[in-house]
Amino acid sequence: MKFGYFTLSDNRYAGNTRTPEQHIRDIYRQALHAETVGLNSAWIGEHHFNLLGVVSSPQIMLAHLAAATTRIKLAPAVVVLPLHHPLQVAEDWAMLDLLSGGRVEFAVGRGYDRLEYEPLEARFQESAEIFAEGLEILWRAWTEPGKWSHRGEFYNFSDVEVRPRPLQQPLRPIIGCFSPVSMALAAKHDWNIIFAPFAAAMVFGSLAQAVQAYRDACAKYGHAPRRALCSYFIHIADTPEQDRFAREALLSYLKQCALPTFPDNPATVPPTMKYFLEIVDILKTMKVENLGGRSILAGSPQKIIDELKAVEAAGISEVILYFNYGLKPHDMVIEQMDRFAAEIMPAFG
Repeated sequence: MKFGYFTLSDNRYAGNTRTPEQHIRDIYRQALHAETVGLNSAWIGEHHFNLLGVVSSPQIMLAHLAAATTRIKLAPAVVVLPLHHPLQVAEDWAMLDLLSGGRVEFAVGRGYDRLEYEPLEARFQESAEIFAEGLEILWRAWTEPGKWSHRGEFYNFSDVEVRPRPLQQPLRPIIGCFSPVSMALAAKHDWNIIFAPFAAAMVFGSLAQAVQAYRDACAKYGHAPRRALCSYFIHIADTPEQDRFAREALLSYLKQCALPTFPDNPATVPPTMKYFLEIVDILKTMKVENLGGRSILAGSPQKIIDELKAVEAAGISEVILYFNYGLKPHDMVIEQMDRFAAEIMPAFG
């Protein structure tokens, strides 16, 4: 099992004095450090308008990173496809894959924050349908020979050809999965999938059950399953006080950053996002003591190794690790990354 660095660039905290500009610089330094310590990948989330996070253009961050590195994989976490024209997305990421020597891990999803959709005049209520059509266009842009046309419900164009092509043939998408709708898209089109373990447990019962559901869905469409990945918050703790710090930081993230962005109105939530209502109800009453292995890897190196072995046994091929959540100082994040590489990663070869 491989490991990556992951961030959603969370910076929406009461009393926070860290500017978005400083946080972006810190994230870049941490992503560089990920290659130094031997992590496989760097995953940078997309968020807009200083709501949950502050990186609005992961492709720019990752292009800058590509020029300063030689090995690490470059991944958005995720491209919120309905906010962009899929042809422009296809062009941008094909260019980055070519110039980076085929190092792009293209992860894509439809997001969940209406307040990010509305200023960009994107249609939140129809996000699932726009996402599905956009993915079809994206895949054709990277695989269709010569010029081609599209006539759909949301996009129409004639005689286009996307060049350059990605260096990877094919550049197979990784679908961010919070729901059976996203899972079905990944399985139907023979694409990879990535889970958030907390959401996987909410929707499918557990991370292992989510992986099995993906495998079953792939079989239904006559495909062997592709890669299944997941994300985790992480903090190596040597004392009960450090362990509590890790969980309090996560609770702060969930309540101050994540919760305000989730759909919470039964009258307006899109039908394909109804599961968020249950997530919101749980988060509203969440306490530090409730934060367990479904959401965070916290504790001693051996405890984290044991928990990651269970994740590996569930069929996960790569875990992307959220070191810098909850206003952790940059120096602490670097120290945590160093400790993970030295004390935990060797247990996985």
